[in-house]
Amino acid sequence: MRPCTDARKGEPQSFSARRQPNFIRHLPFNCSCMRTEPEVRHMTSTPVECRPFGKGSDGTLKDLLAASTDEGFKFIDRLVTELANHPEQYEGQGAGLLGGYASGRLVAIGGFSADPYTQEQGLGRLRRVYVLPTWRGMGVGRRLVRTLETQAAKTYRALVLRTDTAAAARFYEALGYAPLPAGGTATHRRSLMAGASGL
Repeated sequence: MRPCTDARKGEPQSFSARRQPNFIRHLPFNCSCMRTEPEVRHMTSTPVECRPFGKGSDGTLKDLLAASTDEGFKFIDRLVTELANHPEQYEGQGAGLLGGYASGRLVAIGGFSADPYTQEQGLGRLRRVYVLPTWRGMGVGRRLVRTLETQAAKTYRALVLRTDTAAAARFYEALGYAPLPAGGTATHRRSLMAGASGL
């Protein structure tokens, strides 16, 4: 999946993209994290479990922090600060922070809370969604977002998010998030009401 600025960066098509597995096609052209074919097969067959994430004090965010920093993203660094200073914003009714774990290793993260930029009732915000580059293109991001939505639907009628990359926008739009007019505090919105989509 792509990051949400909660989302993230463009991925140029690699050489000979038609011959590459789906996983390879979703990696940046100059990505240093290319895997061998056996590694790819192992990763695609490894189940990813989405479950509540702790406060991050055990250092489990270090891989995501390093990878996101290498990509030029700062929001995982902000998440580390948030968890250190105000962990309550991801706790309690109407909030949550989930990790995506593969064989016990954290490979993705994402959360939700009330949207702090609006007075609209029943509106939540998808936050700090990120998947390690080596795990993109295998449905990890989709599973994480859908799990977050299921939890958020207990409190909110809709979710908004903000992303600043075209690749992330395509990812969220494929999941039913409708683009919003430019200039606001969010770029996309999706209804969580049964039978509804987009706005």
